[in-house]
Amino acid sequence: MASTWKRDFASGLIVLAPLLVTVVVLVWLYNRLKAVPIRIDPDPFFIFGAEIDLSPEPLGVLLTIVVFVLLVFAVGYLMRTAFGAIVESAIDDLMNRLPGLRVVYNASKMAAETALTGTDELQAPVKLEPWNGMRMTAFLTGKTTEDGREVLFLPTAPNITTGFVIEVEPEQYTKTDERVEEALTRILSAGFGESDEQAAQIDVEELAESDSS
Repeated sequence: MASTWKRDFASGLIVLAPLLVTVVVLVWLYNRLKAVPIRIDPDPFFIFGAEIDLSPEPLGVLLTIVVFVLLVFAVGYLMRTAFGAIVESAIDDLMNRLPGLRVVYNASKMAAETALTGTDELQAPVKLEPWNGMRMTAFLTGKTTEDGREVLFLPTAPNITTGFVIEVEPEQYTKTDERVEEALTRILSAGFGESDEQAAQIDVEELAESDSS
């Protein structure tokens, strides 16, 4: 009974917590954008005889968003240059020297990269067994060397923006049925994350134990 109550509470919290956090972030962001000191006092205009009087606050938010988008494009263009790569590397090095903040920075950066670029650049995850009985998760890059070796990316956990590029023979790794998202979830969570299939299996086992008791 207690395990069922805990499971129901955890399931509800998992659903509601992200929604509440999202709402809080959106409200906080809107209030911050609204507080930007941009003076706008538009004159009312008429559409089909109806007077439309725009409030200056939404227009200020809209203008702030436009300026931010232009800034993002400008920074993105700069990052494509050699100077931009140096600046990005310096920022990464600086943030990785800050205890605590580096976890937030790397998680945010990885989330943005995954959301905006997707996982198309990472091919199917595979398993490596560098030592007898120990397996590691790597990703196919779709590249091969001149002597026929497969080029794999072996990420670190929980920061998968770093890792190792290794060259192995095709018979040295084992293909799996995992999706890229499932493997990334496990690595980003340092092994604590689980896929939907694994969660369902755990629930079935717990229910079987509770029924038998």
